[in-house]
Amino acid sequence: MDPSPPAPFQIWVDADACPLEIKTLLFRSAQKRHVTTILVANQSLRIPDSPYLHMRTVRHGLDVADQTIADSMQPGDLVITADIPLAAQVVAQGGLAIGPRGELFDENQIQARLASRNLMDHLRSSGLETSGPRPISGKDVQAFANQLDRILTKRLAKHS
Repeated sequence: MDPSPPAPFQIWVDADACPLEIKTLLFRSAQKRHVTTILVANQSLRIPDSPYLHMRTVRHGLDVADQTIADSMQPGDLVITADIPLAAQVVAQGGLAIGPRGELFDENQIQARLASRNLMDHLRSSGLETSGPRPISGKDVQAFANQLDRILTKRLAKHS
């Protein structure tokens, strides 16, 4: 039995579109750093048996997982998502968000990211064809791992 108490903040994962490589990193980090990590998805996902890992399955529907995360997270929590509107909501509620490519969504730049996303949405709805996101690369996974490590190291040092 691991005697270490869990961290005073939680990690929430927008798990439906989260790449497997990122989930695997999160599983290892949760166990190593004793951080409660909750995956939220429209379908049940297999997760390792750990007191730090939890799965929350929500009903199908537009933004149901996002809203569940936004309603459940607390200020100081970390959210893993590629969804810019969810990231903006997390930041507005005092949380921190990072994307699966390691991009940090914080109060310093979330509004610019949201404006860019809204512009692309407008262009697509006007009939302009845009390409979707490129597949995640090894470089992206490393950037995510580095960003996650920096955040966890800083946050856990505050609470030790």
